[in-house]
Amino acid sequence: MPSSVAGPEIERLIQLLARLPGLGPRSARRAALTLIKKREQLMSPLAEAIRIACERVTVCGTCGNVDTSDPCTLCRDPRRETSLLIVVEDVADLWALERANVANARYHVLGGTLSPLDGVGPDDLNLERLVARVAEGGIAEVVLALNATVDGQTTAHYVTDLLAATGVKVTKLAHGVPVGGELDYLDEGTLAAAVRSRTPF
Repeated sequence: MPSSVAGPEIERLIQLLARLPGLGPRSARRAALTLIKKREQLMSPLAEAIRIACERVTVCGTCGNVDTSDPCTLCRDPRRETSLLIVVEDVADLWALERANVANARYHVLGGTLSPLDGVGPDDLNLERLVARVAEGGIAEVVLALNATVDGQTTAHYVTDLLAATGVKVTKLAHGVPVGGELDYLDEGTLAAAVRSRTPF
């Protein structure tokens, strides 16, 4: 069994870094070594940024986004289209849509998807607040920007049923051939969805 090459503090740093998505033990060791080598330029500012974020980051009571204020920056933005509400599974999905700059809308983060196998039911998601927001009025369309997985589509159907009584228009993202995609490399499910969702040329 190999012996530890560093003190317990450094080993602890490596272990914590290895828990981050996309970082395994080797990548975590490289990251830790870089931080140690550049203590003044990297490690100290990073430690301070993490400390401040830990103290100030909160979940928006309106949409479920994470920010340093409640309501969050997006909910407070008066330039956003108030009649369009995009529902996403997670904050990462919200950030992805914002990076793409495809809609100047408001958002609602569910905090996951329905998954009976994982013990995630309707009470575990931010559904009650979603229904309340739609019931308050002013929203003309709800876009279900949920992943094209079994759990994502199950959740989409459940949300559609929940909102049926409100009379609001409920739409979903198109599925099919990605931009720049070649048919020969696509799976059968994606091709089938593309054919079913075909549009006029």
